[in-house]
Amino acid sequence: MNDSAQAEGAVTSRVMRRLLPFLLLMYVLAFLDRANIGFAQKALQQDTGLSNAAFAFGAGVFFIGYAIFEVPSNLLLHRVGAKLWMCRIMVTWGIVSAAMSMAHSATTFYVLRFLLGVAEAGFFPGIVYYLTRWFPQSSRARALGVFYFGAPLAFIFGAPLSGLLLDLHGAFGLKGWQWLFLVEGLLASIVGVWAFWYLDDDPAKARWLSQDQRAYLVSRLSDDARHASTHGPRSVLAALVDPRVVVLCCVYFLIQAAVYGVVFYLPQQVAALLGTKVGFRVGVVTALPWVVAVIVTWLVPRYADRTGKHRVCAVALLTMSGVAIAISGLSTIPFISLIALCCAASGFIAAQPLFWTFPTRYLTGAAAAAGIALINSLGGLGGFFAPMARTAAEAAFHSASAGLMVLAGASVLAALVIVALVRVPEREPVPSGDTANAS
Repeated sequence: MNDSAQAEGAVTSRVMRRLLPFLLLMYVLAFLDRANIGFAQKALQQDTGLSNAAFAFGAGVFFIGYAIFEVPSNLLLHRVGAKLWMCRIMVTWGIVSAAMSMAHSATTFYVLRFLLGVAEAGFFPGIVYYLTRWFPQSSRARALGVFYFGAPLAFIFGAPLSGLLLDLHGAFGLKGWQWLFLVEGLLASIVGVWAFWYLDDDPAKARWLSQDQRAYLVSRLSDDARHASTHGPRSVLAALVDPRVVVLCCVYFLIQAAVYGVVFYLPQQVAALLGTKVGFRVGVVTALPWVVAVIVTWLVPRYADRTGKHRVCAVALLTMSGVAIAISGLSTIPFISLIALCCAASGFIAAQPLFWTFPTRYLTGAAAAAGIALINSLGGLGGFFAPMARTAAEAAFHSASAGLMVLAGASVLAALVIVALVRVPEREPVPSGDTANAS
């Protein structure tokens, strides 16, 4: 192992220990606040009279607000810095999420879900962009992989928490779903205030790194930026119209359609498998697929960084996810369906950190902030269309499995598009010594 690999391993490990646990906490709360309506669905519909179609629209309209303000939000983050902008995002989305406890009509439900998307716009692409300011390309998939633990961890810990909050039904005159939105929303606002004092905008300002570590990291990141600039667009406008960015928007749209088409209805699907209503027991069982997803998301990006096979791994995971989604809907054996859901969740969660290494290989600076935001915003619209497409397919074919077939097709199609159209600048695999130290 050479001195350069040893130095990079040491500084990357230090940055991972400092930043990733906190960013992970932020993502857990973000994912929980956008997906907790899956737990609140039945109780919310019973109390407010929302139809299945109205719920599907309200679940998805979040992504309209999210998409509209995504690029401007990320450009503002690039300009004012991550600590201030992440604080703003988390505080406002926490307040709106808590206000969901007052969603007593379809109109209020739609408006608050839309505003939640507006408030949270820029969070996820902002974090992806933020990580490019701290981690060299050689360790980026691992860093993104750890960050992506947020989605499964939101269900591992959030699912039982959501179940317990629903079981508080009647306490202090509030419904269970009202407790759910109030508590989880306020938690996000509290962490948002903490983010302002905890985060640093870039390595040059990190007093918790030694002077040598700051200088080395800034140098390595500058090398990556110069390499990226030779392969990709340099301006914001050029990034927004780059054909590669457009293709990646399409791929991410398909991935997100599969993710949220499953996530929004997963508690109800598990409840049907168990033959019971959504509560603590369903919350615990719902957490199982995400436990498996954490393990897979820990292992596969590390393998991809070590071998350089990011595309191959992403294609394999998305294909596995699509097949598993289909099996979960077709199987009449609860145990088989649960195993399939574990494979589905593992596939579409672990594939995403690999996906984000594609644009970050040729986007840098303001172009990266804009391009990443555009991919996430337009791709995220898959979360808007998925619930409605699933509901429409179930109604058209009078079968609960029909909607899952649509989602399965989206995941497999994403894999095919990557094979056919996604081309990114290649790099040499990371030396094994570097991987060992950075982990």
